[in-house]
Amino acid sequence: MSSETELAATEGASERTADEVERLIGDRAVGRDDHVNAPGFVVRPDEVQSVLFDLRDEAGYDHLSCVTAQEYQDRYETIYHLTSYDERTDEVDIVVPSPKDDPRNESAAPVYSTAGWHEREAYDLVGIEYEGHPDLRRILLPETWQGHPLSMDYDQTQSQVVPFNEHQPIQSATTSPESTDDEWEADPGTMFINIGPHHPATHGVLHLKTVLDGEQVDDVDPDIGYLHRCEEQMCEQGTYRHKIIPYSDRWDYTANMPNEWAVARAIESLADIEVPEYAQVLRTMAAELGRMMGHFLAVATFSLDINGDFTAAFQYAFRDREIIQNILEDLTGQRMMFYYFRVGGVAWDLPEPREDFFEKIREFTDELPRRVAEYHDLLSNNEIFQLRTVDTGVLGPEVAKSYGATGPVARGSGVDYDLRRDDPYGYYPELDWDVAVQDGCDNYARVLVRLQEVEESARIVEQCLDLLADWPDDERTIQANVPRTLRPDPDAEVYRAVESAKGEMGVYIRSDGTDSPARFKIRSPCFHNLATLPEMAEGELVPDLVAAVGSLDIVLGSVDR
Repeated sequence: MSSETELAATEGASERTADEVERLIGDRAVGRDDHVNAPGFVVRPDEVQSVLFDLRDEAGYDHLSCVTAQEYQDRYETIYHLTSYDERTDEVDIVVPSPKDDPRNESAAPVYSTAGWHEREAYDLVGIEYEGHPDLRRILLPETWQGHPLSMDYDQTQSQVVPFNEHQPIQSATTSPESTDDEWEADPGTMFINIGPHHPATHGVLHLKTVLDGEQVDDVDPDIGYLHRCEEQMCEQGTYRHKIIPYSDRWDYTANMPNEWAVARAIESLADIEVPEYAQVLRTMAAELGRMMGHFLAVATFSLDINGDFTAAFQYAFRDREIIQNILEDLTGQRMMFYYFRVGGVAWDLPEPREDFFEKIREFTDELPRRVAEYHDLLSNNEIFQLRTVDTGVLGPEVAKSYGATGPVARGSGVDYDLRRDDPYGYYPELDWDVAVQDGCDNYARVLVRLQEVEESARIVEQCLDLLADWPDDERTIQANVPRTLRPDPDAEVYRAVESAKGEMGVYIRSDGTDSPARFKIRSPCFHNLATLPEMAEGELVPDLVAAVGSLDIVLGSVDR
């Protein structure tokens, strides 16, 4: 789908819903602030919850896909990006300004559980207070951090002092992480333990503050922020044309090709750039190869978590992942940080001789059904694997929606949501493929979704190969005619997302008329999916907690950004 067609479809949906939303909000809206992707309504800070409850319960906006906080010269602002799991292209942005001398507004956490982590991040980095938030404390920085790094008056040269605290007793009745010393009371029935942040079962530098009642998990609090790398700020310092997309490969470095598309799609929507059809086919093929690469790693590490299986399923999955990495190396010249996407298209055409490249991919896809059957023999049909994964890590569909879960985590809970189909982009609308959905809601279902998606990705890749092989030589346009320097209109705002291997990877951009964004916000699917862990793990055993973490397939570079 071209950018112009995509934009027209979005604008049509926005026009149809804007009047209805305006009537529903009524005089609680004090103005309009429309964005490229959706109508925007400015709401008073003390009316946030009532507006969001009405939009969720009466208008069906059950998906809070992203929350963006920022500071202007004259105000602070929080944007709640709303859409629907059943109608993804029906989007509404709720804009909440707050004064410079008292940046605060009502919390959205009582309406959408996912706002809990998002507003903690906004408080931590920007400095906005959210009244009614159940647990408003820092999330990426230590509690003792002075100042808010994304606020305009933040002094980057100031010293940060982290005081030394004596160890708390390991047995406690109070599990709240923000409790003071006086609140801790000895209780022989529970024990507090740290899992991570340096442990292979946490899949990265993740710290799980865990309270146990015997072997049973009584409470778990994911502590993130150990890998925060200022990716959003580096993107704000880069230029649209060439210096932002390369950063996206670092967010989810296990299946990073769709990340590049998320950035490209946002910039192309903002600058009204139409991508050539041939380039869309190349993008679609590359993204699906990247998705398969990510799922193979997810299955490999999950088998290691569950069975301790390093020799069979783990090695087989890495064998298949390595084949795809070789293919993408032929295509992009890189093995990990590909940077194949460009604003308006891709970097270059297929490697020559094209027939050899096609044959290399077809050999892999032809062999794939047999190899997927091996994974089922080793894992999904394995009695030990089933005992460890069936009915553990249960995440109901409504809970998954409330936390903004997407990708295999949501689809494993029966949530039939996939941006490739529901918010069409690239060449996906022209191809024949199915969305993989399982209704088991457990660790087992999430593995089945990933294995099924590998087969669907292979179907997509094979169709792309057929198209590329028959494409006329004189119509192989790989890039649009993009200006050397891109300067979108000032104060234009857009939120665009794609379906990555982990779920909805989104990007919000606000332009200021220069060749770099004034605000760049990354919507990480891993951030949302990890927030569901307490819902999945509390009441389970410690091994089930490890299985739940593995089934989420998180990458901390994407969580922390």
